[in-house]
Amino acid sequence: MLSTGALRAHLLAARLAGPVATSREESLRSYRLFAARDPRVTLGLDPEWGWGERDLLRLMADKCGVSDDPDHRAGPDVIDPELTLAALDAFAARLAEAVGQEVPVLFGTGHPHRLLGFYAELADALSAAGCEILTPAQGRSVDITTRFGVRTYNLDYVRGVALVREAGARAPGGEPGVHTHSPLPVRVALEGAAGAGGRLPGLVVGDHGWVCGAGQLGIEAIGLADTDDPALFVGEAEGRVSVAVPLDDAVRSDYYRPLTRYVLNRACLSR
Repeated sequence: MLSTGALRAHLLAARLAGPVATSREESLRSYRLFAARDPRVTLGLDPEWGWGERDLLRLMADKCGVSDDPDHRAGPDVIDPELTLAALDAFAARLAEAVGQEVPVLFGTGHPHRLLGFYAELADALSAAGCEILTPAQGRSVDITTRFGVRTYNLDYVRGVALVREAGARAPGGEPGVHTHSPLPVRVALEGAAGAGGRLPGLVVGDHGWVCGAGQLGIEAIGLADTDDPALFVGEAEGRVSVAVPLDDAVRSDYYRPLTRYVLNRACLSR
């Protein structure tokens, strides 16, 4: 069993928390764009409150531990590991509730290169505990606007976790999927579930647009977010995201394995 102290040490050693690879410049740019309601950073969330840059900086200091000094404009950003640990505990508690209530769960990620394994282990554990893991709209196309124009991707599932792939890319063991912030994949998945007369999720677990897109539609959502992803923390502050866990979401995929063990243990789902 991984203790809280051991996980705290791992968070710092792997730079999942403490000084992280995300730069202060990247974070401040995201807060500026979010304040302007740029869809690239709102991630499908339509904020109810007026969020200026200073408001976002104060929120992110409270939720993540970044500096609240607007004159601090360079260098690595910082995540308080105590805030990460507290949020992981809340994340685990919500998974345990989902199992207890036997709600169907949808997993999805815009970071398949890094986070697929983390979510897949959770999906396996919830499935073994009796939760239905939903996989609606398999193969459905999703048109997403990128800096290269509108690109067409296909919705796919790997070990119960939704992601999007380049159209025609289906190489087992190869490309795990593409990085996206878009809320369109979760909307397509939910439309597919509703259109087929199937069950809608009682909980969505993921990141980026998967969490904010679901929360905006009134579906409970929990997930992981970096210091340059203010949308999840705004959603949490406004009551449309249940849990946002602050951590670096782009380190090596194996660095998330201790987090998986910790969450499963806290949720009493360890096997």
